[in-house]
Amino acid sequence: MSWMYVKTGSVQLKNPVLIEGLPGIGNVGKVTADFIIDQLKAKKICEFHGHSIPHSVFVTEKHLVELPRIELYAVKNKQRDILILAGDVQPLSEEACFEFCELVLHVCKDLGCRDIIALGGIGLKQVPKTPKVYCTGTDKTVVQAFTKATGVSNKLYGVVGPIIGVSGVIVGLAGREKMANIALLAETFGHPMYLGIKGAKELLKVLNDYLKLKLNLKQLDDDIAELEEEMLTRGQDILPKFKKQKGETSYIG
Repeated sequence: MSWMYVKTGSVQLKNPVLIEGLPGIGNVGKVTADFIIDQLKAKKICEFHGHSIPHSVFVTEKHLVELPRIELYAVKNKQRDILILAGDVQPLSEEACFEFCELVLHVCKDLGCRDIIALGGIGLKQVPKTPKVYCTGTDKTVVQAFTKATGVSNKLYGVVGPIIGVSGVIVGLAGREKMANIALLAETFGHPMYLGIKGAKELLKVLNDYLKLKLNLKQLDDDIAELEEEMLTRGQDILPKFKKQKGETSYIG
């Protein structure tokens, strides 16, 4: 079964930009996208279905099960309208990832979207005190304009290897489709049990200023404090047992 989509709502959008935030390293993209959806009370307009996802279901707070979801949300915004791609999983196979990204871009173009910002994490071997944010894309002019507007660094070569998964592929395909594109990446701790809320907060600061979203980030401060307290309690499991060696590059996924 190839990927398909099901419309769950309709909305008229003004020059929308797509923000992609699916699970990945530190889940910084997912945390960021979910926070925007919650704060701006975004409306779900589309669901994506496919068989190339983890063969599992989630147990909900109601003690029932549900399949993993990937959904598209929309919200009206004063500067420009926003589309947000969020969900529980990413496609499992390389072929499925390309098919999924092609479908997402098709749906977004039909909604008048010509710009995308894909979110991801750069996994480090230690917890960054103040995560740095980088950007890249397929068009030098677009990247330089974004860098000038936001102040984030575009000096990414040598900092990461391949950008794996939807966050990388959707940017590459957007360039092929002549869509303006940015991959916005925040440093985080590359441990599978670590939740990169600090990195997500840095991404949210950039998006908040760039798109004039008027987000209240105070809740994230409370979440960060709670997470750091948990890490102190479970430090032997979560915190790294070694320091990053000089000249050693980080990775992304």
